[in-house]
Formats: sequence, structure tokens, C-alpha cells
Amino acid sequence: MKILIAGGSGFLGRALTNSLLADGHEVFILSRNSRISSDGIQFIKWDAKTTQGWGQLVNEMDVIVNLVGRTLASWPWTASTKRDFHDSRVQPGLTLAQAVLEADRRPGIFVQVSGINHYGLHGDLADESTLPADDFLAQLTVQWEAATKSVEELGVRRVILRSAPVLAKDGGLLSLMALPIKLFAGGPLGSGKQAMPWIHIDDWVGGVRFLIENENMRGVYNLIAPTPTSNAEFNRTLANVLHRPYWFPMPAFLLRILLGEMSVLIVEGRFAQPKRLIESGYRFKFEAAREALADLFK
Repeated sequence: MKILIAGGSGFLGRALTNSLLADGHEVFILSRNSRISSDGIQFIKWDAKTTQGWGQLVNEMDVIVNLVGRTLASWPWTASTKRDFHDSRVQPGLTLAQAVLEADRRPGIFVQVSGINHYGLHGDLADESTLPADDFLAQLTVQWEAATKSVEELGVRRVILRSAPVLAKDGGLLSLMALPIKLFAGGPLGSGKQAMPWIHIDDWVGGVRFLIENENMRGVYNLIAPTPTSNAEFNRTLANVLHRPYWFPMPAFLLRILLGEMSVLIVEGRFAQPKRLIESGYRFKFEAAREALADLFK
């Protein structure tokens, strides 16, 4: 297959690309500059705003994967930062959808990344049928997903990945999460009862490829480990894996003072499950936090 990845330079894009290349697929990455890497990846220049100079590539592609979006771990959350969260997600999606519209030959599948925050910060165990919440993060995912909805009207199979934070050795938030524990200052953040959503990088890549390669898969899928994990449980397990003590709770009010609105990523959270992914037949390699963390820190 020929796969075009927007946002492929990040750690998720690199992991997916390496997996695809290992199986003999061709990968093209939309980037700020054009070049060909030593392992044969073609980086194609785009500005994420127009289809000029690259749009014709869509005629050759079997798959388009949209991973574009500024990381939410961008402190502080000013009004400008929040606008950039929106613009960095919506505009590239609209541009990719426009390229599909202009193509003479359209891809078989369009993969759209989104976030597990779609379901909000409070409530019962959520699954793909749960309605979106009305807070900032949830509504951000609604607009993110809507930007590429038009490809469905063109007959393209679209898969939406509502992803939990991805645990990986290189990239993502795991190294930052582990730092206080490594410094013997580990403990629950806030009450510790809030959800700690996560998925191992191998299952993230495995889930994406499973959905791409099974032609009857379409619509929304939660990419999150199947075992609900609280913040306290996750940090306690991480401390145990790292052979460090677990004893210093960080009060929620202090996190709110330090991080401002961004603190909702840490002190609040709703439990969710990958119901449709499991029902579709995907088998997780890492279902529980202990085995996932043990693998990443072995």
C-alpha cells in the first residue's frame, strides 16, 4: 500500500511509519520541507492550508492518515494557545479533505486521529456511543473530527481514533510522568481517584493497522487500554516498576495554581473503554498498566 501521513514527523507518526515500512509499504509524510530519508521515506512539503504542490499525490494513495494537531502539553494555556490548538487541528483536516475532493482517484480509507477527552471529565464509564461533553477539550475533538467528515460523502471509508495518551520509551508524556517518581517524590496527583487514560505504543500502532487493514471497520474507535486505571493506581504501579517510593501526594489546588486550566489534564478525567475495538476482534498486547510499564522500562 501507499500511505500518506500528515503529522508523521511526531513520535506516533514515526512508530506507525516504522511498522508500515517493515511490512514493505510505501510511506509519504507531509512536512515543512521536502526530502527523502535514508530509509526511503518521502517527505513532501505542505503548508497545511492549501493543496498546492502536493495535492496530486492523493491520486496515488491507498490510505491517508491525519495525525496533525498541536500537543495539549503546551503550557500555559493562554487564549492564543487555545486558538492554536483549534487551528492546528481544523485547518489541516479541511485541507486534506479538499485534496480528497480534488482527486481523480480517491483513497480507500481516511484515518482521523482525535482524543479520548471527547467524553468529558466526569461521568460513568464511556464508550464510543457516549455523547460528547460541552467542555473545551471535548468540543475541540468535535471540531477536529468534523473537519474531515466530508470525505465520507465522497465514498471514502473514514475511521476516527479517539486516542488516550500513548506510553512510549521515546516521545509522549511518560518520561515527564516518571521524573518526580525517579526523584523519590512520587505519589497521587490530586485525589488520585480520577481516570488515568493510557495505551501502550505497540497497541496504538497495532490498533491503527488493524483498523486500516480490515475493510469493514469504519466510524469511531477508542484507542485506550481495556483496564480502567486511576491516577493513583497508575502512579503507584509506575513507582513499583521503577523501584521508587510512593508517598508524596500533590494537592489538586497546587496543581491548579501551577498549571492553570491545563491542570484538568491531570486532576480530572473520565474512565472510558475500547468497546468497539474489542468487539471487532482486536487483541491488546498490553491490557494492564503493570505489564505495559514493565515493558517500557525493562
